[in-house]
Amino acid sequence: MNPEDLLALIRTHWPDIRRALDAERRDVLRTRLGALAAAPAEEWAVRRAAQGVKLALLDLPPGHPVRAALDGPRLAEPPWDVPAVAERARELQAWLTDTDTDTDADADTTDTEQPAHTEGILADARRRLLAEPSLSPEEVRVRCAGGAEGTTGLIHLDDPVRGPRYPAFQFAGGDGDGGGGGPLTVVCSVNRLLLAQEDPWGAADWWLSGNIWLGGAPAELLGHLPDDLLVGAASAMLEGD
Repeated sequence: MNPEDLLALIRTHWPDIRRALDAERRDVLRTRLGALAAAPAEEWAVRRAAQGVKLALLDLPPGHPVRAALDGPRLAEPPWDVPAVAERARELQAWLTDTDTDTDADADTTDTEQPAHTEGILADARRRLLAEPSLSPEEVRVRCAGGAEGTTGLIHLDDPVRGPRYPAFQFAGGDGDGGGGGPLTVVCSVNRLLLAQEDPWGAADWWLSGNIWLGGAPAELLGHLPDDLLVGAASAMLEGD
């Protein structure tokens, strides 16, 4: 699959994608399509932006036809028309805007019921992630020698009761009880691969959920597996290996 095939897949299956993803996840997908549309006409930049689009679609259920296609081979190497990809992404963005406007105007009962179900699943997932050990912004600033600047590359999740929380696995030692050191370099590296600044919930879920390839949740394997293996697992997930 090349980036143009990926964009065509989204267009073909958009009604099913729209029903399967809640409004926030669709916004993440649109943000990443925007990054692809604005990517420089260089192979590495287009591939990275296209991988971001692919990552946004991995929240689709395993049986979804688009998810099944994404579980196949990684994004193909050129030759493919690198400059044309951004144009195709812009065309898709415009088409999605028009299509969603029409769909919202003509929404039926089925369309209104699905998001409520999806939002319930999303709320459960977020509660699970927020129940993990975490640090407050004040605790993080103490651990980061650079103060607020030292938080770059870290996942933070918005708790409706406690405010911003930083999952504790991202730091050396300690579990949020006042001990421990600064951010782990490998975590920041993987977070950048996972585009955690744009999608912190998706990145946190990758770290804190079971990973068949690694044999456990990546966060639990920090310090037990080589850093390169964790980075490789994130890269393989992005590229469909």
